[in-house]
Amino acid sequence: MTAGGRKEPSRDHYYWLTAFLAARGAQTTTCRAIAAFIAFCGVIPLALAFGSPSPSGTWDRWVAVVGGVAAFAMAASWLRSRWPSRIASEVCVVVGSLYTAVATLIQGDPVVGLLGSTAFAIVGGFVALFHSMRLLMFMWLVGGATIVVLAVRIAETNPALAVCGALLVALVNAFVVFACRTLLRSINSESMFDDVEPLTSLLTRDAFAEKVATLMSSRARGDDRYLAVAVVNLDSFSLLQDMAGVVAANRARVAIGQQLRETVRRVAVLAHVADAEFFIADILTSDDPSPLLERVRGTIATSPSRLTASIGVVSTPLSPLAGHPPYDVLDELLAIATTAMRQARREGGNRVQQVLSPALAVLARPSGGAWESEESA
Repeated sequence: MTAGGRKEPSRDHYYWLTAFLAARGAQTTTCRAIAAFIAFCGVIPLALAFGSPSPSGTWDRWVAVVGGVAAFAMAASWLRSRWPSRIASEVCVVVGSLYTAVATLIQGDPVVGLLGSTAFAIVGGFVALFHSMRLLMFMWLVGGATIVVLAVRIAETNPALAVCGALLVALVNAFVVFACRTLLRSINSESMFDDVEPLTSLLTRDAFAEKVATLMSSRARGDDRYLAVAVVNLDSFSLLQDMAGVVAANRARVAIGQQLRETVRRVAVLAHVADAEFFIADILTSDDPSPLLERVRGTIATSPSRLTASIGVVSTPLSPLAGHPPYDVLDELLAIATTAMRQARREGGNRVQQVLSPALAVLARPSGGAWESEESA
């Protein structure tokens, strides 16, 4: 628990942070940085294995070579087009921790090995950000044992150097982990994420309503554009969850959320409001939203999960909405879009059902009055 009583992400922590990075366009950069760190940590032991001082024998050199190849293979897994799964990431942590331990212990000079053990800080920082405390404790156990063994070797000739070196390396590792956990708590704070659904980093229903209401209220009365509101429901999502499990279902939602973000315009409002449901709102220059929604339907169908979507969309002229309570307007538009979505599902799914320029009940009420008085106040 954090100080404010909010739980840190646990089971969905890895995918939550993945979505957070994707929402800010940082996923690709992060993948490349992680790959570079892994490759760099694999190069150093290889360089030392054939340099001076070198490991104690040919067998140790082969261990360094095998570990280096494994490091390059793990680095390559982070350069693929898809973000690695949580299990694949955990395997990288376990292998990386063990390889770091072996690579430092086989050094002929234990001082060099102790210096190399600072690489545990890189692994620890990654685990602190992306994974659970259980995995972090495993990494610390391996790292702590390695540092103690190296310190004992150094103490045979220089006890003071052994104690100071071990403490310095331990403090570096502890500080990096502390800094990363503090950063994680900060970006998961109540104030920052009240409006964001944790798994996909898309807007919540309330935040969606607020942004769309602001969008409608900011438009001039003479605006000749159209407001399109869509309800996107994933077909057979519950079946996927039952057959493949919660982790696979969460992975599908994260991937689809990211693809929707890349498909809609940057100014569009996008929300994840239920397990299998997303909302989209955008201002269009035409009363026909089908080009946008067909792109949305197509991008979901080509996602890694191969799910399809039933989409209901309503499009209405923007100018008549001026002066009417935007939240009431949006509630009615969402109700119409939801009905259209259900009709699309009844017709077999994987289709778009449109409602163009419907007669809205909220527009039959006199505009102004309490709403305009409240707004002008």
